[in-house]
Amino acid sequence: MTPPTAATVGELRSSGHVQRSVRDEIRDNLLAALRDGRDPWPGLHGFSDTVLPQLERALLAGHDVVLLGERGQGKTRLLRTVVGLLDEFSPVIDGSELGEHPYEPITPASRRRAAELGDDLPIRWRSREERYTEKLATPDTAVADLIGDVDPMKVAEGRSLGDPETIHYGLIPRSHRGIVAVNELPDLAERIQVAMLNVMEERDIQVRGYVLGLPLDVLVLATANPEDYTNRGRIITPLKDRFGAEIRTHYPTELEDEVAVVRQEAHLVADVPDHLLEILARFTRGLRSSSAVDQRSGVSARFAIAGAETVAAAALHRATRQGENEAVARPVDLEAALDVLAGKIEFESGEEGREDAILDHLLRTAVAETIGTHLRGIDLALLVDALEHGAVVTTGEQVGAREFLAALPVLGESELYDDIAARLHATNDGQRAGAIELALEGLYLTRRVGKESVGGETVYG
Repeated sequence: MTPPTAATVGELRSSGHVQRSVRDEIRDNLLAALRDGRDPWPGLHGFSDTVLPQLERALLAGHDVVLLGERGQGKTRLLRTVVGLLDEFSPVIDGSELGEHPYEPITPASRRRAAELGDDLPIRWRSREERYTEKLATPDTAVADLIGDVDPMKVAEGRSLGDPETIHYGLIPRSHRGIVAVNELPDLAERIQVAMLNVMEERDIQVRGYVLGLPLDVLVLATANPEDYTNRGRIITPLKDRFGAEIRTHYPTELEDEVAVVRQEAHLVADVPDHLLEILARFTRGLRSSSAVDQRSGVSARFAIAGAETVAAAALHRATRQGENEAVARPVDLEAALDVLAGKIEFESGEEGREDAILDHLLRTAVAETIGTHLRGIDLALLVDALEHGAVVTTGEQVGAREFLAALPVLGESELYDDIAARLHATNDGQRAGAIELALEGLYLTRRVGKESVGGETVYG
């Protein structure tokens, strides 16, 4: 979409443009999306009946919002999605430091230019992405970063110290007529949070002892971890009181949403079938409910995402080594993911030394649940008989799909392998190998066949 063509404030008035505040703009665009049946929150899963209705009501009310939730619950993504409710393009005074609306200049310099140039005041069009500013709060953040400070260079040019034009504006004033998002708000030192009080309520700023009466039009969004477990800091009570809405986020409650998040966010370098993503999602959910895991720190969605990416990398590594044209992940690749994911989990202090056993047990449970969901009702007796009569099936991180399929025991006229592949929607060699490997793992978990793993190879028999 191209911006409008108006290049001066006179042309803007002639076009019939009407100025709206940021809150009115978001409210109007949100209501329009709801009326038209459009989803204002693309790419968000698991919040439809909980978080999103609360956020929509807060935005319709024109409230500043703080999102509370454990790590990896999609808080930052949710904040960035609010940008889509701004107008595609918005006019600003060309060259203005704070992106002021041409109808309402607020800094001395912009007012002076508007008075001198009148209808010839030049304007430019800002995209909605330019009107969103995000700051990760850190303990070393200064008042100057967020609010502003006296610029010694401007003082050296001859201006008096009390002149408002000596101010170098910080991030929040520069977000005028836009959205400013502060991630991990409790990490800001309390004295820095105090500096935000006037911005949140009176909508002006105070720098070095004097007040600048800037009627800032900015929507403030923030994220924080719940205070009941964070030791890094807190949101001071006066600042918390100035947020109109405090909304709790959560991890996906439905397995399908968990899988959708992983599929959407993971950058996969190989084909990872849905049943493997389901195993990783079930594994993640099992960790979140385990008494052995420190639930105060949470088990982020990034855990399953990193697992999926590692599984895909293992498949690509094998395909390259074996000269395969298609890299397809198989259940054997889950072991590679487990090796690198263990460090992302914080266990309860009494579980020292049992970490690997806990992870292995929960992964087996996730595999068994997935097998029960997708392969229930398939009679694997012929495959069990073949293995009981001396056949063995070898797989491993460097066993190619064609090699694996070629070594499967012959089952006569049986279409068992085709039935397994059909259940898991396997269409190529890599997917078929993964489907049959999953069935073999199911037989092992139900103690119908044996399994030995040595030196990167796994033998069923």
